[in-house]
Amino acid sequence: MAEEKKFAGYICTGCGIGERLDTGQLESVAKRDGKMQSCKQHELLCSSEGVQMIRSDIAEGATHIMIAACSRRAKVEAFNFTDVAMSRANLREGVIWVRPDSDENRETTQEMADDYVRMACAEVKFMSRPNPSGEQELNKRILVVGGGITGMSAALEASAAGYSVHIVEKSGALGGHAANYFKSIPTRSPYADPQDTGVEQMIADIQANDRITVHLHSTLAKTQGAPGRFNVEIATESGTSSNETFGAIIQATGFNLYDPSELSQYNYANSPDILTNEELEKLAKAADGGPIKRPSDGKVVRSVAFVQNVGQNSTEKGQLPYHSGIGDLIAIKQAMYFKELNGDCDTTILFDNLRTPGAPGEDFYRSGQEKMVTFSKGRVTEVVPGPTLQVKFKDLILNDNASMECDLVVLDVGMMPNTGPDPYAQLAVEEAEDEAEKEKARALLANAPPSILNLDYRQGTDLPLLKYGFTDSHFICFPYETRRTGIYAAGPQRRPMDMRQAADDAAGAAMKAIQAAENAGRGMAAHPRAGDLSFPSFRKEGCTQCKRCTVECPFGAINEDEKRYPMFNESRCRRCGTCMGACPVRVISFENYSIDTVGQQIKNVEVPEEFEEKPRILVLACENDAYPALDQAGMNGVEINPWARVIPVRCLGSVSLSWVTDSLNSGYDGIVLLGCSKGDDYQCHFVRGSAMAHERMSKVGDTLKTLNLEPERVKVYEVAITDIERAPKLINDMAETVKQIGLSPFKF
Repeated sequence: MAEEKKFAGYICTGCGIGERLDTGQLESVAKRDGKMQSCKQHELLCSSEGVQMIRSDIAEGATHIMIAACSRRAKVEAFNFTDVAMSRANLREGVIWVRPDSDENRETTQEMADDYVRMACAEVKFMSRPNPSGEQELNKRILVVGGGITGMSAALEASAAGYSVHIVEKSGALGGHAANYFKSIPTRSPYADPQDTGVEQMIADIQANDRITVHLHSTLAKTQGAPGRFNVEIATESGTSSNETFGAIIQATGFNLYDPSELSQYNYANSPDILTNEELEKLAKAADGGPIKRPSDGKVVRSVAFVQNVGQNSTEKGQLPYHSGIGDLIAIKQAMYFKELNGDCDTTILFDNLRTPGAPGEDFYRSGQEKMVTFSKGRVTEVVPGPTLQVKFKDLILNDNASMECDLVVLDVGMMPNTGPDPYAQLAVEEAEDEAEKEKARALLANAPPSILNLDYRQGTDLPLLKYGFTDSHFICFPYETRRTGIYAAGPQRRPMDMRQAADDAAGAAMKAIQAAENAGRGMAAHPRAGDLSFPSFRKEGCTQCKRCTVECPFGAINEDEKRYPMFNESRCRRCGTCMGACPVRVISFENYSIDTVGQQIKNVEVPEEFEEKPRILVLACENDAYPALDQAGMNGVEINPWARVIPVRCLGSVSLSWVTDSLNSGYDGIVLLGCSKGDDYQCHFVRGSAMAHERMSKVGDTLKTLNLEPERVKVYEVAITDIERAPKLINDMAETVKQIGLSPFKF
């Protein structure tokens, strides 16, 4: 039986609202136009008395409440009524703080407030109270893929929090690259000497921990499900397999080293005494406390040259376009090996741009100088093999050609992420419209690495990648948050980093994985809408199986059933609404956010007739950057045109073209869409939502032509949360545009 709805409105008169607005009129608007069955005023609605008044009404049966007060981003703790459907009208930041206090502005300011109350009433009428789906149970088991420093750290952190952990490691031992290291970059003051790696102790701690299960010689054959119910098939080299379920997954597959063999100037393949920095680690460890000896003849090394930045930070084909960042710290550490083990060994670090990031930084560099490590600014042009190696270089201080002879040369090679194939490249093959396009897409995958996670997802088998192959995580807003909910990336697969940074990264990923498992157990969303119980549903009878929702979802949350209908995995869903914006037939909705909750707000704005000469401008503002920027504009007294009506949306990707066409048909004179930055340095909280919206809105010109309207009437902008002056200006600019081109011919 459908829930009987009881509507109640509340109007705050505090914070200057009562002085600037006729709140009695607002109450009448809420009852008459908004159809609220009751409406009360309070001098400070967020106070304990005001909150208790609302709670008492809820206890007496109110199911849908409208609060007209401050911004929905303010006082969220006070107005935390999870047992009802709720909307909020922004009268403080959105009206009185963006309008000058003068008699001539009083009428238009009141009109703004009246509209916002109508809009909030209309919104809540088309809401339902969100409830969890009931499909999840709390699963306190974490899967860690990769048994290096990052994976072991994540496992230990999660187990310390009371979670069971399974580590899946492809090789026959834990430790990863670091298992072969002699020592590590120091992590403690005074940062003067290399320190023990701690790898052996970590392995011992894991072996002694009854909460941690280790699968060696193992890989993931298939990963299905969603946060709280990941079903994973773990396969071994011997051909056996087992199935396990997990609440969340941490991918910690680390890095591979760049192979300098193709760089002929270094002659890496032509002499055993020309080593990579990792090969030197093995050599130092094998020395077992004695002097380091040359691989070619066992001679004790008396002189060594470290060649920095090999194949890195380069525009040359086949080389790395980025710098790994920590290579110079590694060279300093390794130079100290020779000072410790090989007595008076000459050690020279040849660099073109010395970088010592992080805590050790300058202190470690100074310690190297004090130990008589030579730092020489030079660009190596050739390493000549022979009984004694000759290093030719351009001296960048003297601007002259120079050379030196040494027993050993160590090449600083960069870190490359150990990740799977790009799922969007895989998707391109499937979505290609003809065979030629398919072949082009297949060519991009020809040299792709094997899959690591083997996800059974509509959008590919692995985590999406950045342009250099590193796993994409939302580095600005939410580190570790990949585009696959409940699967968290950590360590050098995210970016080059040292052991300490990797361990810290692992701790962060473990925390996020635990949070994802806990949220899934409650039916709640992960970031950025953490705690949201709503999830998408669709009317199957109206679905055209166009696949746009399954392809455009930024998080791979939607699979397809055997009949090609969408299958929503609510615990994968981030509640951005991009699927809703993508749907051409308007059949996708959330309990508290839908085509109607926004569409009815648009319809319930009072659009004056043409002779009144009062335009209306619709502003659809992303709740993550644009709407906060407008709130801060209000706090700073930045004026916004009185013709604007702002509606916050979850993401610009959720904007339906129907809202644009409906508002234009209803007589709105201009529309401004404000979303987050897109592109490689995106700031969109939902990753691709803003980009999808820009792509869709690029076609709105055709709609405007059909309606015989000017293209200037609809504008889409990228806005940052810091655009406190710019965001209002974009709205005010639209008001100026409308003034120049005239009111809409669709006025009633």
